[in-house]
Amino acid sequence: MTATQVSAEELFRAAYENRYTWDPDFPGYSAEVTYWDGERTFVGQVRVGADLKATVTGVEDEEARKAIHNQLWEIAIHRVRRSFAETHGNNTFRYGQILPDGSVEILVGGKAEGDRYHVRDNQVTLVHRHIHGVVVTIHTFSSHDTGEGYLSHRYDSVYHDAKTGEQKGGRSQFEDLYTKVGKYYILSERRIQTETEAGVVEKCFSFSNFALLDASGQATTKSPTP
Repeated sequence: MTATQVSAEELFRAAYENRYTWDPDFPGYSAEVTYWDGERTFVGQVRVGADLKATVTGVEDEEARKAIHNQLWEIAIHRVRRSFAETHGNNTFRYGQILPDGSVEILVGGKAEGDRYHVRDNQVTLVHRHIHGVVVTIHTFSSHDTGEGYLSHRYDSVYHDAKTGEQKGGRSQFEDLYTKVGKYYILSERRIQTETEAGVVEKCFSFSNFALLDASGQATTKSPTP
């Protein structure tokens, strides 16, 4: 598809539906986690149920446990399969500019007025969304092709105040790696570098010894440690 052949909505819908998501039969998984916060290392166990609710055990430090739990929530929320109509049914779409790298800008109206996206090679390469009084901007620089949709590999994010435009916090850079467990791709490592007034702070979340869960919540299909 190209911008000259289809509507802005059709171009964006195709990229939206090309994202990798878990199917409705996703059973959940368990794994071991190692979290490095830049100074200390924490090791524990995690479980994400079929309902995508996460638990973290074996990590006594509350801040570290919360950081791991937040990552599990972020992983799961982006793997949920929602139809385009469910997510964007109240929005309208129109073309913006064509960028030097060939990306096509998609401008959003309707309920999400002011949001915008970039699409290139059937992938969303920029997200600019208003969420609860802030604007998050995410640039994706590279991706993994699973054969069933793409997963972001290297990307960054920055937040701004929706009213004043003032930047909130430093820019964060991410690098994600995935492991295939059974028929599902699950995050195995996430490195985050965040700009702060004191310099760049790096964190790393590593997951290993994955096992899919059965109907009773017990581990079944196991994967080798990546």
